[in-house]
Order: sequence, then structure tokens, then C-alpha cells
Amino acid sequence: MTTTAGYRSRRARRILVAALGALAIGATAALAGMPAAAQQTEETASTSDVISSPNMRQLANIPKQEPFDNTAAFGTDLAFTGDYAIAGNYDGFVIYDISKPRKPRIASQVHCSGSQNDVSVTGDLLFLSTDVTRSSDSCDSEPVPRDAEGAWEGIKIFDISDKHNPRYLQSVQTKCGSHTHTLVPDDAGENAYLYVSSYSPAPEFTNCTPPHDLISIVQVPLDDPESASVLDEPVLFPEGGHPGTPGEFPDNYTTQTTGCHDITVYPSKDLAAGACMGDGILMDISDRTKPKVIEQVQDDESFAFWHSATFNNAGTKVVFTDELGGGGAPACGADIGANRGADGIYDITEGESGPQLEFRSYFKIDRVQQDSENCVAHNGSLLPVKGKDIMVQAWYQGGVAVWDFTDSANPEQIGFWERGPFADPDGQPATAGSWSAYYYNGHIYSSDIQEGLDVLDINDPRTNPAKQVKMDEFNAQTQGEYPE
Repeated sequence: MTTTAGYRSRRARRILVAALGALAIGATAALAGMPAAAQQTEETASTSDVISSPNMRQLANIPKQEPFDNTAAFGTDLAFTGDYAIAGNYDGFVIYDISKPRKPRIASQVHCSGSQNDVSVTGDLLFLSTDVTRSSDSCDSEPVPRDAEGAWEGIKIFDISDKHNPRYLQSVQTKCGSHTHTLVPDDAGENAYLYVSSYSPAPEFTNCTPPHDLISIVQVPLDDPESASVLDEPVLFPEGGHPGTPGEFPDNYTTQTTGCHDITVYPSKDLAAGACMGDGILMDISDRTKPKVIEQVQDDESFAFWHSATFNNAGTKVVFTDELGGGGAPACGADIGANRGADGIYDITEGESGPQLEFRSYFKIDRVQQDSENCVAHNGSLLPVKGKDIMVQAWYQGGVAVWDFTDSANPEQIGFWERGPFADPDGQPATAGSWSAYYYNGHIYSSDIQEGLDVLDINDPRTNPAKQVKMDEFNAQTQGEYPE
């Protein structure tokens, strides 16, 4: 159990860091018409377990509601369409009306267990990832062992034309399930393709046997989504990916590549970046149905598990994240260091044989977390600021950070917002914090594992131009291009 004395000591150190940070950003905050000192006082005085940089504040929070109001029902990824945010949950999903960001409200909830339930949206269709074996594809299914006959996992498709009454349409079973998926539109607008990432096969599993160096491509005809099916299962690592190096947290180790964890596509650039356990890859997706690996990198010194990827707007850089400890470990402690459990920034350069990924630097939040707090680099997205590479990112109990990687070799933090250590109803530490933090139409939305949906504001001259950019739809793993 986290002691009050221990927490106060940590909080005092962090407030000092925030105060020192005000010296660096106070001038820019003042330029934005925001008194830095007053903002800091307001944030730290009003909520004892929340701290932030002077330029960031919370506007609203909607706690998890029944039946998701328990510590096992993790809040997961986010997708956006019009005035709605859709949040996945291990036990289903929630549609929020965010037409008034300071006063969001729940439009509907769907109970449909099957973690992680990561989400993406296009038009009136919602896609949901299931990566645990279930007794069937129904929302009333029960968990079953992975070697059970008839065990199901994969993609579920919903019609959300009525945001207050989503309707389950169809499912598609995929090999090893769907840990995450990436929406890939086709140029003709006739189909949506889903690049399905999954991993960790075993000989005894019913639907997930080795080798598994592939992804599944699900084709969804937009005029007949109920006919969705697996189109292909391209092998990305025909000679095998990283063999892995033994070890476990907090020691150095590298996970064996047996599939991909997450893929981000940049359709207008015909590029995709894959975070594939022991490997980071760059792909040519000019043929959406036949992605081709054109570059592959590894980092045995610092990366334990290649988790996710984000392009800059120009498509000349990729930020890869390392999920050291799998998301449940305290990877932001002082003993871990600044280069592990961090982001790796790579420039895309032109080599003799084609595009290359060249490492430039690492970025990691500098706020040391307690041993009871799970913290590591996780999901984020760009802020659409012309001529700049600025990203907002979730760090679990490390909170939400906004940082600038315009200079690939010298990234710097712009702002942060963070809760204190989470404890369950019995006062025990539990997995918690921001799973995903994305920028959408002028605000930051954070899906918190335990605390529900947070709406945050950043007021800073470096990021304020992003508030002028409006989107009709947003999936973080399907990057759109904003005007430079």
C-alpha cells in the first residue's frame, strides 16, 4: 500500500520540478495570456493528487460507469468521429458525446467482453479487437483456454449510425486474435482494410500456432460490411524476426518477434511503420493488400518491446515506443534510466537500396515515478502545428506529456498533466493511468485505465495553432496529412 508520507514526499519533489519548469516556459505561458504562477497554484491546490505544468489543465472527467466501474475493466484506446469519442474497454466500449468538450456525456455503452477492445471508426462502422479466446463471437461469450475447441478471437464490426444504439453486425476470426488493428482505406473508397496485429503463438493453441511472422488483412466492403472476411495473411518476416534475448524486467532483454504489436499507416505517403516486438519496420503500402517491408531495425541496448509508431506530418520521421515491462511495470523509476521504456526517434533517409531508418535520439518523461506506479511510453498522436513535430502521449501513471521532436536529436517536453498513484478500493496499488492520449479538434482526450475519460487543455504559443485544425474523423493509427 502506498503510504501518505511517501506520496507527499514524491509530490513535493514533482512540484519543485514543475516550478523549475515554469522558469523555462513561464515566459511563453505569459505570451499566451495565462499567468503561469496562478495556473500552477490553481492546479496543485484544487486537487491534491494532480499536478501539471503551468500550461496544461483538466477541463472535464467522466468516471467509468457500471458495468465498467471495476479495476478489471481497463479503459483502452480511443477513436473519434464528428462530435463523438469512442473508448474501448476490456469489457466493451463507450461512446461519448464531446460536442461540448467541457461537458462531455455518455451517449451509449456496449457490454461486450474481450480485451483489449481497441477501436477504430470509419463512417458508420466501428471495429473492435478481441485478443483473448472466447467461447464464441457473441457479446455474451465466456473466456475459455487458448487450446479449447472452437475458441474464438478476432475482429467485431458494429453499426454506429445511431450513436445511442450501436448494433453488432459481424465478426471475423483471425489467427492469434487481434491485439490491435489498423484501419487502411482504399483509394476507391469501396473497401476498408484492417491490418490485424497479433502475436505469441504456441503449438497447443487452437488458433495460434507457430510460425506466426504475419499479419491478417481483413477486407470490409463498405456497402456490405457483413461480408467482411480475411483477404490475406502476408508474412512480414520470412526469415524470422528478432530471435529475442533472455531476461525480464527490470533487466535488459529483447522480446522475440512472433508477429506485430501495432502498425501505423500513412496512406497519403504509401507508408506504414510497424512495431513488431523485437523489430521496428517500415513498409511500402502502395498496394494496400500487399504491404512490403522495405526497412527493418533493432535496438538490443534499449528496446525490450517495440510497441507502437507515429510518423511526423512530413513522413520523414518515425517515433517508436518501447513498452518495457509490458505496461504493468514501474519503468519510470530512477534506476531504469532515460533510454529504456522510452521513445526512439528515427529519421527516414534515402539510402542506396531505398528508405532507411536512422536513429537520432530517445525521449522519456523526467518525472520519476514510485515503484507502485506502472509507467512506460504508450499511445499518442501529433498536434497539427504547421512546420513543427509535436506529439501528445500517454505514459500510464506517468500521465500525459506533450513534447517537441522537430529537432530529432534534441526532443524537449512542452507540458504535462499527471495524477498521483492509484489505489484500488482496498487501498492496494493497481494497474492504472493514461492508456491513450490523442489531440482532436482543439483538445487532448485521455482514456484512463481506471478513471474514465479526461479532457485536457494545453495553452501554449507553440501548440495553440493546432486549435485551428478541425477533423471529421480520427484514428491515431491511420495518419492523415494536415497543411504545412
